Amino acid sequence: MSRKYAGLVVLNTKSIEGTIDDLVATVRKEIEAEGGKLGEVEQLGRRKFAYNSRHLESGHYVNYHFQAEPDAISRIQAKLRLNESVHLQHFQRVA
Repeated sequence: MSRKYAGLVVLNTKSIEGTIDDLVATVRKEIEAEGGKLGEVEQLGRRKFAYNSRHLESGHYVNYHFQAEPDAISRIQAKLRLNESVHLQHFQRVA
């Protein structure tokens, strides 16, 4: 049974190779590789953190809306943890 999810991903753009759109597409491909069917991808832009987090002052926020099986979320999170460009990630089920 497929469910709707929203995933907020903060990208580390401090030492990127390529463009921000390439990073967004890479995360998109990783979600799709685990069975997620992406809908809308909102780039919220660069935002400054309230405090330095792991030596970063800001990050590029992207909101992914997709459908996936419930067990796919843990696989997506594990895969994104290995991506050095992903600073933070948060997924939640949307009603």
